[in-house]
Amino acid sequence: MNGGWSSLPGPRRILRKEWCMKTVGVIGLGNMGRGMALSLKRGGYRVLGFDAAPGVAAKLQEEGVEARASIAGMARDADILILSLPTSDVVEQVVLGQGGVADNAKAGLIVVDTTTADPNSTRKVAAALREVQVGFVDGPVSGGPKGAANATMTMVLGGAPEDVAAVEPVLAVISAKRVHVGPVGAGHVTKIINNLLTGIHLLATSEAVRAAQAVGVDPQKLVEALNGGSGRNSATLTNYPTWIFNDAFDSGFTMKLMRKDVRLAMDLLRSVHANAPMSTEAGRLWAESAATIGDAEDFNRIVQFVPEQ
Repeated sequence: MNGGWSSLPGPRRILRKEWCMKTVGVIGLGNMGRGMALSLKRGGYRVLGFDAAPGVAAKLQEEGVEARASIAGMARDADILILSLPTSDVVEQVVLGQGGVADNAKAGLIVVDTTTADPNSTRKVAAALREVQVGFVDGPVSGGPKGAANATMTMVLGGAPEDVAAVEPVLAVISAKRVHVGPVGAGHVTKIINNLLTGIHLLATSEAVRAAQAVGVDPQKLVEALNGGSGRNSATLTNYPTWIFNDAFDSGFTMKLMRKDVRLAMDLLRSVHANAPMSTEAGRLWAESAATIGDAEDFNRIVQFVPEQ
Protein backbone atom coordinates (compact mmCIF):
# COMPACT_ATOMS: atom_id res chain seq x y z
CA MET A 1 0.00 0.00 0.00
CA ASN A 2 1.12 3.57 -0.61
CA GLY A 3 -0.25 6.57 1.25
CA GLY A 4 -3.37 4.71 2.38
CA TRP A 5 -4.43 3.59 -1.08
CA SER A 6 -4.95 -0.06 -1.95
CA SER A 7 -5.93 -1.84 -5.14
CA LEU A 8 -7.67 -4.98 -6.27
CA PRO A 9 -6.19 -7.39 -8.81
CA GLY A 10 -7.92 -7.72 -12.15
CA PRO A 11 -7.95 -6.45 -15.70
CA ARG A 12 -8.77 -2.95 -14.48
CA ARG A 13 -7.22 -1.83 -11.20
CA ILE A 14 -9.60 -0.03 -8.87
CA LEU A 15 -8.21 2.33 -6.24
CA ARG A 16 -9.94 2.88 -2.92
CA LYS A 17 -9.23 4.97 0.14
CA GLU A 18 -9.85 3.07 3.38
CA TRP A 19 -11.25 6.05 5.25
CA CYS A 20 -13.88 6.57 2.53
CA MET A 21 -15.41 3.15 3.20
CA LYS A 22 -18.23 4.39 5.41
CA THR A 23 -21.22 2.34 4.23
CA VAL A 24 -21.33 -1.21 5.54
CA GLY A 25 -23.95 -3.78 4.62
CA VAL A 26 -24.81 -6.78 6.80
CA ILE A 27 -26.52 -9.76 5.18
CA GLY A 28 -27.98 -12.11 7.78
CA LEU A 29 -29.41 -10.41 10.87
CA GLY A 30 -29.72 -13.33 13.26
CA ASN A 31 -28.06 -13.62 16.67
CA MET A 32 -24.65 -12.59 15.35
CA GLY A 33 -25.47 -10.31 12.42
CA ARG A 34 -27.82 -8.15 14.45
CA GLY A 35 -25.16 -7.50 17.08
CA MET A 36 -22.57 -6.63 14.45
CA ALA A 37 -24.95 -4.27 12.65
CA LEU A 38 -25.74 -2.37 15.85
CA SER A 39 -22.07 -2.22 16.85
CA LEU A 40 -21.26 -0.72 13.46
CA LYS A 41 -24.02 1.86 13.86
CA ARG A 42 -22.66 2.85 17.27
CA GLY A 43 -19.23 3.12 15.64
CA GLY A 44 -20.45 5.84 13.29
CA TYR A 45 -20.95 3.85 10.11
CA ARG A 46 -23.91 3.99 7.79
CA VAL A 47 -25.32 0.47 8.07
CA LEU A 48 -27.53 -1.35 5.57
CA GLY A 49 -29.29 -4.57 6.57
CA PHE A 50 -30.85 -7.52 4.75
CA ASP A 51 -32.29 -10.79 6.00
CA ALA A 52 -34.24 -13.41 4.05
CA ALA A 53 -36.80 -13.68 6.86
CA PRO A 54 -39.60 -11.14 6.37
CA GLY A 55 -39.59 -8.20 8.76
CA VAL A 56 -36.25 -8.93 10.43
CA ALA A 57 -34.35 -6.06 8.81
CA ALA A 58 -37.27 -3.66 9.28
CA LYS A 59 -37.19 -4.20 13.05
CA LEU A 60 -33.71 -2.68 13.16
CA GLN A 61 -34.69 0.52 11.36
CA GLU A 62 -35.70 2.24 14.59
CA GLU A 63 -32.13 1.62 15.77
CA GLY A 64 -30.68 3.28 12.70
CA VAL A 65 -30.04 0.31 10.39
CA GLU A 66 -31.38 0.91 6.87
CA ALA A 67 -33.43 -2.10 5.77
CA ARG A 68 -32.94 -3.17 2.17
CA ALA A 69 -35.29 -5.38 0.18
CA SER A 70 -32.68 -7.17 -1.90
CA ILE A 71 -29.12 -8.47 -1.90
CA ALA A 72 -28.58 -6.67 -5.21
CA GLY A 73 -29.30 -3.31 -3.63
CA MET A 74 -26.92 -4.04 -0.78
CA ALA A 75 -24.12 -5.00 -3.17
CA ARG A 76 -24.56 -1.85 -5.24
CA ASP A 77 -24.55 0.58 -2.30
CA ALA A 78 -22.16 -0.85 0.30
CA ASP A 79 -18.41 -0.27 0.47
CA ILE A 80 -17.98 -3.35 2.66
CA LEU A 81 -20.43 -6.24 2.84
CA ILE A 82 -20.46 -8.49 5.91
CA LEU A 83 -22.04 -11.93 5.61
CA SER A 84 -23.40 -13.62 8.74
CA LEU A 85 -24.95 -16.80 7.38
CA PRO A 86 -25.42 -20.40 8.60
CA THR A 87 -23.66 -22.48 5.92
CA SER A 88 -21.44 -22.39 2.84
CA ASP A 89 -24.41 -23.34 0.67
CA VAL A 90 -26.24 -20.20 1.76
CA VAL A 91 -23.11 -18.10 1.20
CA GLU A 92 -22.80 -19.44 -2.35
CA GLN A 93 -26.46 -18.71 -3.03
CA VAL A 94 -26.15 -15.14 -1.71
CA VAL A 95 -22.92 -14.39 -3.58
CA LEU A 96 -23.17 -16.46 -6.76
CA GLY A 97 -26.91 -16.94 -7.21
CA GLN A 98 -29.25 -14.98 -9.43
CA GLY A 99 -29.62 -11.46 -8.10
CA GLY A 100 -26.65 -12.06 -5.82
CA VAL A 101 -23.56 -10.12 -4.89
CA ALA A 102 -21.34 -11.12 -7.81
CA ASP A 103 -23.84 -9.93 -10.41
CA ASN A 104 -24.50 -6.59 -8.76
CA ALA A 105 -21.45 -5.49 -6.80
CA LYS A 106 -19.66 -2.27 -7.63
CA ALA A 107 -15.96 -2.64 -8.33
CA GLY A 108 -13.91 -2.10 -5.20
CA LEU A 109 -16.42 -3.67 -2.82
CA ILE A 110 -14.94 -6.03 -0.22
CA VAL A 111 -16.95 -8.95 1.13
CA VAL A 112 -16.18 -10.19 4.66
CA ASP A 113 -17.64 -13.62 5.38
CA THR A 114 -18.06 -14.28 9.10
CA THR A 115 -19.77 -17.63 8.50
CA THR A 116 -18.04 -20.79 9.75
CA ALA A 117 -17.70 -22.23 6.27
CA ASP A 118 -16.09 -24.88 4.10
CA PRO A 119 -12.68 -23.50 3.01
CA ASN A 120 -13.05 -25.04 -0.46
CA SER A 121 -16.33 -23.20 -0.95
CA THR A 122 -14.70 -20.05 0.39
CA ARG A 123 -11.95 -20.18 -2.22
CA LYS A 124 -14.54 -20.76 -4.97
CA VAL A 125 -16.56 -17.71 -3.87
CA ALA A 126 -13.45 -15.54 -3.55
CA ALA A 127 -12.28 -16.50 -7.06
CA ALA A 128 -15.66 -15.62 -8.57
CA LEU A 129 -15.66 -12.24 -6.84
CA ARG A 130 -12.12 -11.55 -7.96
CA GLU A 131 -13.33 -11.83 -11.58
CA VAL A 132 -15.64 -8.86 -10.99
CA GLN A 133 -13.00 -6.87 -9.06
CA VAL A 134 -14.48 -7.48 -5.62
CA GLY A 135 -12.23 -8.35 -2.68
CA PHE A 136 -12.91 -11.12 -0.19
CA VAL A 137 -11.86 -11.77 3.40
CA ASP A 138 -12.98 -14.81 5.37
CA GLY A 139 -13.38 -13.60 8.94
CA PRO A 140 -15.21 -16.15 11.10
CA VAL A 141 -15.91 -15.01 14.64
CA SER A 142 -15.79 -16.35 18.18
CA GLY A 143 -17.62 -14.87 21.14
CA GLY A 144 -21.27 -15.69 20.50
CA PRO A 145 -24.22 -13.27 20.41
CA LYS A 146 -22.99 -11.46 23.52
CA GLY A 147 -19.62 -10.85 21.86
CA ALA A 148 -21.34 -9.57 18.72
CA ALA A 149 -23.56 -7.21 20.72
CA ASN A 150 -20.67 -5.91 22.84
CA ALA A 151 -18.05 -5.87 20.06
CA THR A 152 -15.79 -8.21 22.06
CA MET A 153 -15.50 -10.97 19.46
CA THR A 154 -12.29 -12.50 18.16
CA MET A 155 -11.91 -12.78 14.37
CA VAL A 156 -9.49 -14.97 12.41
CA LEU A 157 -8.89 -13.51 8.97
CA GLY A 158 -7.96 -15.03 5.65
CA GLY A 159 -7.28 -12.81 2.67
CA ALA A 160 -4.84 -10.66 0.75
CA PRO A 161 -2.94 -8.24 3.03
CA GLU A 162 -4.31 -5.20 1.21
CA ASP A 163 -7.92 -6.37 1.62
CA VAL A 164 -7.42 -7.17 5.31
CA ALA A 165 -5.84 -3.74 5.85
CA ALA A 166 -8.71 -2.02 4.05
CA VAL A 167 -11.40 -3.59 6.26
CA GLU A 168 -9.43 -3.30 9.51
CA PRO A 169 -11.12 -0.04 10.67
CA VAL A 170 -14.55 -1.64 10.24
CA LEU A 171 -13.59 -4.92 11.89
CA ALA A 172 -12.06 -3.02 14.82
CA VAL A 173 -15.54 -1.67 15.57
CA ILE A 174 -17.15 -5.12 15.83
CA SER A 175 -14.35 -7.14 17.47
CA ALA A 176 -11.76 -6.91 20.22
CA LYS A 177 -9.09 -9.07 18.58
CA ARG A 178 -8.22 -9.92 15.01
CA VAL A 179 -5.56 -12.33 13.76
CA HIS A 180 -4.62 -12.46 10.08
CA VAL A 181 -3.74 -16.13 9.68
CA GLY A 182 -3.06 -16.36 5.94
CA PRO A 183 -4.61 -16.19 2.44
CA VAL A 184 -8.26 -16.68 1.57
CA GLY A 185 -9.58 -19.82 3.25
CA ALA A 186 -7.09 -19.78 6.12
CA GLY A 187 -9.57 -18.03 8.40
CA HIS A 188 -12.16 -20.72 7.88
CA VAL A 189 -9.61 -23.52 8.35
CA THR A 190 -8.58 -21.95 11.67
CA LYS A 191 -12.17 -21.50 12.83
CA ILE A 192 -13.07 -25.10 11.99
CA ILE A 193 -10.10 -26.34 14.00
CA ASN A 194 -11.07 -24.04 16.87
CA ASN A 195 -14.60 -25.42 16.97
CA LEU A 196 -13.33 -28.99 16.75
CA LEU A 197 -11.22 -28.35 19.84
CA THR A 198 -14.23 -26.82 21.59
CA GLY A 199 -16.20 -29.97 20.82
CA ILE A 200 -13.40 -32.19 22.13
CA HIS A 201 -13.05 -30.09 25.31
CA LEU A 202 -16.76 -30.45 26.07
CA LEU A 203 -16.71 -34.20 25.57
CA ALA A 204 -13.54 -34.76 27.60
CA THR A 205 -14.60 -32.45 30.41
CA SER A 206 -18.02 -34.09 30.69
CA GLU A 207 -16.29 -37.45 31.16
CA ALA A 208 -14.04 -35.98 33.85
CA VAL A 209 -16.97 -34.40 35.67
CA ARG A 210 -18.97 -37.65 35.68
CA ALA A 211 -15.98 -39.65 36.91
CA ALA A 212 -15.25 -37.23 39.74
CA GLN A 213 -18.91 -37.05 40.74
CA ALA A 214 -19.08 -40.86 40.86
CA VAL A 215 -16.45 -40.90 43.61
CA GLY A 216 -18.00 -38.04 45.56
CA VAL A 217 -16.20 -34.97 44.29
CA ASP A 218 -18.39 -31.88 43.81
CA PRO A 219 -18.37 -31.06 40.05
CA GLN A 220 -18.26 -27.32 40.65
CA LYS A 221 -15.32 -27.63 43.03
CA LEU A 222 -13.63 -29.90 40.49
CA VAL A 223 -13.96 -27.32 37.73
CA GLU A 224 -12.78 -24.55 40.05
CA ALA A 225 -9.70 -26.60 40.86
CA LEU A 226 -9.06 -27.49 37.21
CA ASN A 227 -9.18 -23.82 36.28
CA GLY A 228 -6.22 -23.25 38.58
CA GLY A 229 -4.24 -26.09 37.04
CA SER A 230 -3.01 -27.40 33.73
CA GLY A 231 -6.25 -29.25 32.96
CA ARG A 232 -8.21 -26.07 32.31
CA ASN A 233 -9.77 -25.57 28.87
CA SER A 234 -12.59 -23.67 27.21
CA ALA A 235 -15.22 -25.98 28.72
CA THR A 236 -13.99 -25.54 32.30
CA LEU A 237 -13.30 -21.82 31.93
CA THR A 238 -16.45 -20.79 30.09
CA ASN A 239 -19.03 -23.41 29.17
CA TYR A 240 -19.54 -25.10 32.52
CA PRO A 241 -19.65 -21.91 34.64
CA THR A 242 -21.72 -19.91 32.15
CA TRP A 243 -24.25 -22.32 30.64
CA ILE A 244 -24.05 -25.80 32.17
CA PHE A 245 -23.88 -25.69 35.99
CA ASN A 246 -26.81 -23.26 36.11
CA ASP A 247 -28.86 -25.33 33.62
CA ALA A 248 -29.21 -22.25 31.40
CA PHE A 249 -28.12 -23.91 28.15
CA ASP A 250 -28.77 -20.64 26.34
CA SER A 251 -25.47 -19.83 24.61
CA GLY A 252 -27.26 -18.98 21.34
CA PHE A 253 -25.36 -21.67 19.43
CA THR A 254 -27.27 -24.82 18.52
CA MET A 255 -26.41 -28.50 18.26
CA LYS A 256 -27.19 -28.29 14.55
CA LEU A 257 -24.58 -25.61 13.97
CA MET A 258 -21.94 -27.34 16.08
CA ARG A 259 -22.53 -30.67 14.35
CA LYS A 260 -22.09 -28.88 11.03
CA ASP A 261 -18.79 -27.41 12.19
CA VAL A 262 -17.54 -30.77 13.45
CA ARG A 263 -18.49 -32.36 10.10
CA LEU A 264 -16.46 -29.67 8.33
CA ALA A 265 -13.53 -30.52 10.57
CA MET A 266 -13.87 -34.21 9.75
CA ASP A 267 -13.90 -33.36 6.03
CA LEU A 268 -10.76 -31.26 6.50
CA LEU A 269 -8.93 -34.06 8.33
CA ARG A 270 -9.87 -36.57 5.65
CA SER A 271 -8.79 -34.24 2.86
CA VAL A 272 -5.24 -34.06 4.22
CA HIS A 273 -5.15 -37.73 5.32
CA ALA A 274 -4.52 -36.67 8.91
CA ASN A 275 -3.72 -39.26 11.54
CA ALA A 276 -6.19 -37.96 14.13
CA PRO A 277 -7.81 -40.75 16.17
CA MET A 278 -8.99 -38.52 19.03
CA SER A 279 -10.58 -35.99 16.69
CA THR A 280 -12.16 -38.77 14.65
CA GLU A 281 -13.72 -40.28 17.77
CA ALA A 282 -15.05 -36.86 18.79
CA GLY A 283 -16.58 -36.48 15.34
CA ARG A 284 -18.28 -39.84 15.70
CA LEU A 285 -19.72 -38.93 19.11
CA TRP A 286 -21.05 -35.57 17.95
CA ALA A 287 -22.75 -37.26 14.99
CA GLU A 288 -24.14 -40.07 17.16
CA SER A 289 -25.63 -37.55 19.62
CA ALA A 290 -28.20 -36.55 16.99
CA ALA A 291 -30.22 -39.63 17.96
CA THR A 292 -30.99 -38.24 21.43
CA ILE A 293 -30.24 -34.49 21.37
CA GLY A 294 -32.24 -32.43 18.87
CA ASP A 295 -30.77 -29.95 16.41
CA ALA A 296 -32.47 -26.99 18.08
CA GLU A 297 -30.95 -27.69 21.51
CA ASP A 298 -28.05 -25.64 22.83
CA PHE A 299 -24.71 -27.16 21.84
CA ASN A 300 -23.65 -27.43 25.48
CA ARG A 301 -26.21 -30.23 25.86
CA ILE A 302 -23.52 -32.54 24.48
CA VAL A 303 -22.27 -32.89 28.08
CA GLN A 304 -25.48 -34.85 28.80
CA PHE A 305 -24.79 -37.32 26.03
CA VAL A 306 -23.61 -40.70 27.21
CA PRO A 307 -22.99 -43.11 24.32
CA GLU A 308 -24.14 -46.69 24.59
CA GLN A 309 -21.45 -49.13 25.64
